[in-house]
Amino acid sequence: MLYHAYELQRSWLEGASAWASIGSEMATNPANPLSYTGWGSIAGSALEVFAHASAGHGKPAFGIESVTGDGTVDPVCEATVLFRPFGNLKYFKRDNLPEGAPKLLIVAPMSGHHATLLRGTVERMVESCEVYVTDWLDARDVPLTDGSFDLDDYIDYLVAFLDHIGPGTHMLAVCQPSVPALAATAIMNRDDHPARPASLTMMGGPIDTRESPTTVNDLAMDRPLSWFRRTVIATVPSNYAGAGRKVYPGFLQLAGFLSMNLGSHIQSHYEMYKHIREGDDESAQATKDFYDEYRSVCDMTAEFYLQTVEEVFQKHSLPEGEFMHRGKRIDLGDITDTAILAIEGERDDISGLGQTKAALKLTPNLPDAKKKYHMAPNVGHYGIFNGSKWRTKIAPVVEDFIAANG
Repeated sequence: MLYHAYELQRSWLEGASAWASIGSEMATNPANPLSYTGWGSIAGSALEVFAHASAGHGKPAFGIESVTGDGTVDPVCEATVLFRPFGNLKYFKRDNLPEGAPKLLIVAPMSGHHATLLRGTVERMVESCEVYVTDWLDARDVPLTDGSFDLDDYIDYLVAFLDHIGPGTHMLAVCQPSVPALAATAIMNRDDHPARPASLTMMGGPIDTRESPTTVNDLAMDRPLSWFRRTVIATVPSNYAGAGRKVYPGFLQLAGFLSMNLGSHIQSHYEMYKHIREGDDESAQATKDFYDEYRSVCDMTAEFYLQTVEEVFQKHSLPEGEFMHRGKRIDLGDITDTAILAIEGERDDISGLGQTKAALKLTPNLPDAKKKYHMAPNVGHYGIFNGSKWRTKIAPVVEDFIAANG
């Protein structure tokens, strides 16, 4: 019933969005005398904001056509090089990239948003690296015949992706995938896998959520797993390819994120309204672009979501040394030659300070020379991997670390 109620609400809102868009055009049309009055501008701007806020959002494209490297603008090649039921491997490379440039696997979160949330991350790193990205699929579009997908499968996918890219690849995990990426690194080091990552960078990841717990961590700890299974798990309706699959819907994840900072989101839309009224189309479009991406959400399989809540946020299995993969305990002490960089944002309200840094203490057999920590001042969670501070302050740290451990 939960998913059906959402679908009904979405159809209503999309109709309202269409009417609001028409109303905005009418209110600001030069043929309308009211458009020359303050009332016309107020009504048109308000309706445009509402139309955008209530519109539906599909999966965005990366749309990275070119980047600037060494002072020149170079085209970027984008291709899908490996297809799997629950996620594909995308490849990005700019023309004129120096020979021998490092290979980098960027692991996107499977946390309700599409991999395109990392567009800014990819765009910056493709300047100096051959970039591969995990492009996770929306679980509602994966038929039941393709089976299940949990944390074990996630780790297996990372190993398979690294194996496909080949030896010497560096890995960068943003937020949630820091845990399976660190686990995959331990497994590949233990097995002396030839494609084990040369370095692993983790950014704002919940390695040990007992360090500086946030609202997200408290929510997971305050309720038993049965509450999550009963309250937030839904069944995909029949109009999708994954009909019948149990999922944690993306729209619930989005609602949770919006409620955490509702005041700032309201303020952002009010600022958008003022920009539209003042004719500042560039600023208004920047806000629209952000929310187009932010509100484009996807579903996670129920088994992956519930296992993540239990193992990462409730039992703290990885830092406790109790994390299992395919029946075998993962020992972070097996990591002996993959260099590790932990990056945190001073103002991160999703993964608190110390949660990612914990990985450096949990890898006792990795030499200190192969460990590095960077705390980004005055940076929130999304600022770690997107925006001007990412491009100018944080990305150079990542590039230097990759170069030093190539």
